[in-house]
Amino acid sequence: MTQILTPDICVIGAGSGGLSVAAAAAAFGVSVVLVEKAKMGGDCLNYGCVPSKALIAAAKHASSIRQGVEFGINAGGDVSVNMKKVHAHIHDTIAAIAPNDSVERFTALGVRVIPSAGKFIDTNTLESGDYQIKARRFVVATGSSPFVPPIPGLDQVDYFTNENIFDNTRKLGHLVVIGGGPIGMELAQAYLRLGARVTVIEGLKALGNDDQELTAIVVEKLRDEGLVIHEHTMVTSVEKRGKTGVRIHLKNRDGEDVIDGTHLLLATGRTANVDELGLEEAGIDFDRSGIKVTNALRTTNRRVYAIGDVAGGLQFTHVAGYHAGLVIRGILFRKKAVCDNHLIPWATYTDPELAHVGMDEYAAMEKFGDIRVLRWPYHENDRAQAERKTTGMIKLVASKKGKILGASIVGHNAGEMINIWSLAISKKMSLGDITAYIPPYPTMSEIGKRAAVSYFVPMTRKPYIRAIIAFLQKFG
Repeated sequence: MTQILTPDICVIGAGSGGLSVAAAAAAFGVSVVLVEKAKMGGDCLNYGCVPSKALIAAAKHASSIRQGVEFGINAGGDVSVNMKKVHAHIHDTIAAIAPNDSVERFTALGVRVIPSAGKFIDTNTLESGDYQIKARRFVVATGSSPFVPPIPGLDQVDYFTNENIFDNTRKLGHLVVIGGGPIGMELAQAYLRLGARVTVIEGLKALGNDDQELTAIVVEKLRDEGLVIHEHTMVTSVEKRGKTGVRIHLKNRDGEDVIDGTHLLLATGRTANVDELGLEEAGIDFDRSGIKVTNALRTTNRRVYAIGDVAGGLQFTHVAGYHAGLVIRGILFRKKAVCDNHLIPWATYTDPELAHVGMDEYAAMEKFGDIRVLRWPYHENDRAQAERKTTGMIKLVASKKGKILGASIVGHNAGEMINIWSLAISKKMSLGDITAYIPPYPTMSEIGKRAAVSYFVPMTRKPYIRAIIAFLQKFG
């Protein structure tokens, strides 16, 4: 028998964004129903950020052991990697975090969790299992899934995506990665450091969505480590080779080629999870990139919001959390909250890391015309020298008057160091504000202050400034 529920908010999807909305609303005493057909925690916990960073951490330890000789430390012999124990580390990490996202925790918070798929049957009603949910507001937070490209022969071979590669317990012989974006490059370097041969095939430029001056540093470093990267190369077909291997047929500017591998990883982007949600019945416009939303994250059905990956914008866990906060303010407090993508930082966790927030120099130049671009290299930093982490730089984009418009960092811990620049841009700070803070010595984040100070160096050569100093000197 169908039971009708009438909560204030119904959330579809228990990933990062959906859980944030549900927890925040419940904390204010609002009735919430949370619908999830798969695992609590969504992609980030189970197949994305958490397991990938656990894998990368294991790979970094392997690399650090190999590099110990540079510091006078010799572990002796080659590094031995036990992939079953790496697998255990990954899933121990997931298990440690999972209770925060569990059904039990959210039930204790006062959220009613329905472990079933949800589908709109009209503009006001979602059907899930034995329930019909007629909420005052709905929040669609169904995330995204790996995009599987229409490559001839792909349906005849085994392949990894981010949804199953973290179940691997074997050392890979030759991993071929199709896709040179952040996911592909992170996993490629990790498996390289864990002892596999790895080849990346990218149709355009590797890490092509980031500042090319900085990505060139990352790509060069990865190639120096032994990663083979084919850019501007298309996969024309794949076929099975032997019992478990795969043969990839390529085409690039030099003609056609073939690569044989033992395993294949698809890292060709993501597609929004919009199928089987009944969006047409709910009067919600969407396409393959996601649900159409306003800058307040409202859909064409004013009862329904969409957040995170399914909303068709930047696909990061912290974006889903940001969206959740905006939606909560809109639903509970009727406060108009507008999404501003210029405030959103992102990071790619290769080594060196790559991070960015705000405008790049080209967007800033188009909008403001006269701008300042400031750089400072890691090798000019004392802590970087001590750590032998001298590869990289910070690049700041500012207005003519010194307002901070954007920041990009490539180098050790760039993902951590971008935080202060995210704050600076969100608070509309200037380079003068940055020069006023005192970083402890020696820290790598000093490169940011050094870059900011360099904005003021030309003032030391201005004749009128020198004239003022000379005048004041006469008075002792």
